[in-house]
Amino acid sequence: MNTDIDNTKKSLKVAFDEMIIQLQAARDAIDQQELDPVPADERNLSEGYRYLLGFLLGNIERAMNDPLYPKFMRAIQPYNKSTIDNADAVYLYTEIDGNYTYTIRGKALNSQHWRGEPAISGPRAPQYLIFELASGFAGDSGSLMELIPGTRINTDTLSSHQIVVEEDGTFEILISPEKPDGFSGNFILSKRLSEDKEHIGRYLVCRELFHDWENEQLIDLEIMRQDSEKTTKPCFDERSAIQMMNDVGTLTNNQMRFWNSFYTQLLETYGKTEIGLSGESEQPFMPINAMNEPNAMGIATGGGQSTNIYSGGIYELDNNEALIIESVVPVEPCFLGFHLSNLWGESLDFENHQSSLNPALMSMTADGVYRWVVCHRDPGVSNWLDTTGLAKGYLTLRYSYETPPAKDMWPTLKVKKVSFVEISDYLPADIVHCSKSDREKSILMRQKHVQRRYRQY
Repeated sequence: MNTDIDNTKKSLKVAFDEMIIQLQAARDAIDQQELDPVPADERNLSEGYRYLLGFLLGNIERAMNDPLYPKFMRAIQPYNKSTIDNADAVYLYTEIDGNYTYTIRGKALNSQHWRGEPAISGPRAPQYLIFELASGFAGDSGSLMELIPGTRINTDTLSSHQIVVEEDGTFEILISPEKPDGFSGNFILSKRLSEDKEHIGRYLVCRELFHDWENEQLIDLEIMRQDSEKTTKPCFDERSAIQMMNDVGTLTNNQMRFWNSFYTQLLETYGKTEIGLSGESEQPFMPINAMNEPNAMGIATGGGQSTNIYSGGIYELDNNEALIIESVVPVEPCFLGFHLSNLWGESLDFENHQSSLNPALMSMTADGVYRWVVCHRDPGVSNWLDTTGLAKGYLTLRYSYETPPAKDMWPTLKVKKVSFVEISDYLPADIVHCSKSDREKSILMRQKHVQRRYRQY
C-alpha cells in the first residue's frame, strides 16, 4: 500500500466534496428568502441558475490564475454576466501581486479620438479604454462590510485619454510599487497608502467601451511580470489543487450572497431598507418606473468604473405600458450608454435584442435631448429598448467623464410612464421611425459585433 498516494487521494476528495458543499450553499441564494434573492417566478428562477453557473465559470478561471504569471481573462462575457454589467463593455482582468513590477503591452487600431480628434469612419480603437488596479475584488468576502471606506481601494487608474500611443498603435504601461526616477511613460502605481493603511494592488481590470459596434475593434493586450522568464513556474501539485477547489467554492458562494445583499439592502431594489443608499429620502434608491439623479458611484458602493456618473432605477411594465426617458446632457461625455438588466444584475441579451443603446446606435432629434422608449413590444421608433418580455428589471445609464464637469453641468433625467398607444404623443415630430427591415439589420449588426467582441481565438 502506498500511504502517501492514499493520503493524497483522501485530501483531494475532501477538498472536492467541500467545494460541492459551498456550491450547494451558493445555490440557496437563488430561492432562500433569508438570502435576499430575486422574487421567484419561472424566468427569474431559471435565470438564477444560469447566473450561479456564470459565477462558477468565472471563478474556475480565477482560481487557476497565477499572479506571478498573469494573463488577461474575461471578467464578464455572455456566459457569466453579473453586477449590472455594461452592454457596451469588454471587461478584462487579471490578478497580480503589486509588490512586483509588470509591463502591459498593447496594440490598438486608429485611436486619434482618444486625443480629442474626430474619429475616423473605418475600423478603429474602442471609444474609451480604462485600466483600474484595485486592492480587492468586489463581493469576494460575501459581506457588505467590505464596502466600509478604506477597506478596498483603487491604487491607480489610467485611461485612453492619458495613454501615450506610438504611431503604429502600440503602447506599453509599467505597473510598479514605485515610479522609477526619470520615468515618463505610461504608469500605474501598484502600492498606495490610504488612511494610514498600505494597499497592494491585486486585481487589474481593463474596460474597453464601444460606441460604434460596426467599426470599433478590440485591443491586443498582454501582461508580463518583469523577469518572469528567469524563474520557473511551479508545477501543479496537491496543495495547488486543494487551494483551487477551495477558491472556486468559496468565491462562488460569497459572490452570490454579496450581490443579493447589495441589490436588496443597499440599492433597495424591492423597497426601503435600514442601510439603503437612499438615506432619508422617501423613495428607495432604485425607484420603480423612475431613475435616481445621476451620481458618482465608486468602489465604496460595490465598485463601478471610477470615471462614471451613474443613474439607475427599476422598470415594471405590463404589455400596454411604456417608459419614455429623456436626458439633457450639457457636457458631452467620452462614453454614454443605456441598457437593461434582469434583477440578478445580468444585462439582457444585447446580441439578439436591442436592449442597450449608445449615441452611435441611436438617433437624435433637433433639440439634442437623448430619448429612449422602454417597453415589451416594438413601438416602431429607433430608440426602443427591448425588455425581452421581462416584466421587471434594472434601468441603467452610464456617463463617462475623464474630468467630471461641475455638478450644475451634470446630466439630468426625466422618466414618464405612458400607455403604449400614447408613445408617439410624447415624442418630438422628428423622432426617427424604424421598420421591421431596419430592426433586422440592426440585430444582424449586433450579432456580428458580439461574435467579434467575445471571440475565443
